[in-house]
Order: sequence, then structure tokens, then C-alpha cells
Amino acid sequence: MKNKSTLLDFVIDRLTNSVRNTISGDSFTTEVLRLTNADLKGITKKAGWNFNWKAELADNTREVFKLTITNNPRIIQGLLSLSIEPDHVYMHLLENAPFNTGHGKLYEGVAGNLVAHACKVSFQQGFDGFVAFTAKTKLIAHYQKTLGASILSGQRMIIPTGSAQILVNKYFKS
Repeated sequence: MKNKSTLLDFVIDRLTNSVRNTISGDSFTTEVLRLTNADLKGITKKAGWNFNWKAELADNTREVFKLTITNNPRIIQGLLSLSIEPDHVYMHLLENAPFNTGHGKLYEGVAGNLVAHACKVSFQQGFDGFVAFTAKTKLIAHYQKTLGASILSGQRMIIPTGSAQILVNKYFKS
């Protein structure tokens, strides 16, 4: 098992209360569910996904989640891979669905929704919302501004309790 950190390069396009359709402006409630082997059929490089989600799902040290619109579980809006560390949650990968990237994206708020889920898991684990990840250098300032993340060292970043609580409150009403 390789121990190299993947540099995350997701963009927080907008922090929404759910996901927002870029054409109609309508917002849709979402669900974060565990990714299953059955889901993998359409999650391929050929279909426009950048990462090997089959390998992520096969790694039993990681938990892989999919973001879907409520009552529409077959269409995956984005994916998140994380692990439970001794005192925090670590985000290994986060990816918007191919149709949610670039200028022609269909939905905004996908990445923020998934990061908020990682924060929620951290609170549930008793880690006070702490979530770590390794960012691409060019996005460090973006994550500081949009997520309230701080630099731990080098490109390793952490989302602290206060920032995590803001994200959880925004996306999860319960």
C-alpha cells in the first residue's frame, strides 16, 4: 500500500445549503451515502472521472462516500474518500462528477457538501470537527478563504472546530 498523499485540488465554487442547479438556480437537498461496488460501473476514467475510485473502495482503511440528490440516488454528484485517524479525519480524495466541473457545470456546492460531511464524521468520532488534507499549493489560499482551513505544515491543511461547525451547520440541518 503506497503512503503518498494525493494533493487535493477541488474548488469550492459556492457554499450552498445543498446543491444548486447552475441553469435554473434551484436548490436540491442531498444525501451522503456509502459508495458501493454496484456504483462503480459508471465511475471510470472513460466516463470522465479522474481518480481510481475502485481502488479507493477496495482499500479497507478508507471510507468512500457518494453525494446524491435526495430521491435520486443513482446519479452521483461527487465522491469523497476519507480515513479515521487517531485524532482527526483525513480526506484522501474528493472529486466532483465530470458534469459538475468547469464552466459548464450542472451543480454548484458539491465539494463544500462533501467537505461538510467529512467535518460531520469528525464530530461524530469525537474529534471536534478536525479534518486534515493535503492541498495543491495554488489552492491553499482558496481553502483558507472558503473553508476556514489553516496550514499545519507545508501543504498539509486542517479545518479547525469553528470552521467545521460552520460547514456542518450550513449543510446539515438535523
